[in-house]
Amino acid sequence: MEQNLLAVRVNESSFGYDIHSLVKAFYPECEVKIFDRGEPGRASGEGFPELEIDFAPDEIALVLSPKEGGEVLKKGVELSDGLQRAEIKNRLKRLVYEALSEFTGRTLPWGTLTGIRPVKIPMELLEKGKGQEEIAAYMRDVYYVSREKSLLSIEIAHREREMLSSLHCRDGYSLYVGIPFCPTTCLYCSFTSFPIASWKKKIGDYLDALEKEIDFVAESCGDKILDTVYIGGGTPTTLGEKELDRLLGRLRGSLDFTHVKEFTVEAGRADSITREKLRVLKKWGVTRISVNPQTMKEETLRLIGRQHTVEQVREAFALAREEGFDNINMDLILGLPGEDDGDVAKTIEAVRELMPDSVTIHSLAVKRASRLNQWISQGINPLTDRADGARKSGTERVMEIASVGARSMGMKPYYLYRQKNMSGNLENVGFAAEGKYGIYNTLIMEDWQSIVALGAGSISKRIFEDGRIERCENVKDVAQYMERIDEMIERKRRLLILS
Repeated sequence: MEQNLLAVRVNESSFGYDIHSLVKAFYPECEVKIFDRGEPGRASGEGFPELEIDFAPDEIALVLSPKEGGEVLKKGVELSDGLQRAEIKNRLKRLVYEALSEFTGRTLPWGTLTGIRPVKIPMELLEKGKGQEEIAAYMRDVYYVSREKSLLSIEIAHREREMLSSLHCRDGYSLYVGIPFCPTTCLYCSFTSFPIASWKKKIGDYLDALEKEIDFVAESCGDKILDTVYIGGGTPTTLGEKELDRLLGRLRGSLDFTHVKEFTVEAGRADSITREKLRVLKKWGVTRISVNPQTMKEETLRLIGRQHTVEQVREAFALAREEGFDNINMDLILGLPGEDDGDVAKTIEAVRELMPDSVTIHSLAVKRASRLNQWISQGINPLTDRADGARKSGTERVMEIASVGARSMGMKPYYLYRQKNMSGNLENVGFAAEGKYGIYNTLIMEDWQSIVALGAGSISKRIFEDGRIERCENVKDVAQYMERIDEMIERKRRLLILS
């Protein structure tokens, strides 16, 4: 028996992913494993129940057995002939949710929804002419979503529809350029990033490879309208001012920016921002930047591996304002190790003093490839400084503190997405002042427009007129990306010529 294991036994494995995701939402501290009923499996750890789910032609039956010898919980749901797989999945997830909610005494803010794009549901219903109350009732009855989250997703869906009307979704595209270098790697990060100190002498070679991809885009997408450009990472401003000048100059010189509505560069880390770099960004027409503190608590910055100080964040933000940037985003992460309601309230107040144009509020997600996950797997869990139940309810409280703070700055929510293993089973929400909504942020979450992505670890996405989506990836390793750049370009060529 493994102490941290929660075992689920099934006689039908095709819904294993959905079962795993929902059980994990109730028990984020557990390793959830799905076993075939006929397979000799391990037992759940102490304090965790065992779950058995049997699929029959006319019923799904569930048995939840407490390890401590308490009352066994049995539930079932009927199935009828001709049910589509989607409806069977919904009934299964409601069954599992009801059992775990009854057993734990908890509800989840997003109910049975485990996907990353819950706004798609109200968006589709709005397209069908449904009203707010009708949509909220549907999300409650079908997915058990709380009224608060239903209304939030409906509000964002309305805002996204307004943004959609100004984009060239069918005859246009957006561009992503990845700079996979950072001063250091943060504790929670799983993005493709490499320490800049190890790659200083190879930055020119990396830009050579990027320029090949830029030239390919100029050649293959010349008949399409470019709507947005986003340079992300990593931390793009780890590049020096001459390197930034070279990259931005090549983009502006090769591609038609006539219709570009938003040109974003993630300045990101305060310790990578200088006046000279900001002037380069301004010179080439960058319209939106991010200065991302994640928190305004010094001790947490040290713990998560960020080498800048709170004062450097303030200084970098002030520099950006002095250089004329009037669309500055700040990213914050809730649920960071050791932070409580008071810490988050102080961070929000410090951000309010700066008055950015948008704030993106992230709930901490424990990523498989992050150092945080490695710590947890080794038994070093910095999130256990509070009782588990208190931590979850605390995450909801700090999300409310942050959301109220963003709205008090005159911002409105404009995009939302969810990730696996999120603290409190919550969400990430972008808030912005009117006219400062991050268009690319919404595009990457909603499948509205094709995105051509350049750089190591980036993923291009083509949206077809029939709604079909195809993707192609660049390799993550920087050395491999540079060595195989012609192959990366050929992958994109095949994606773009698909009919």
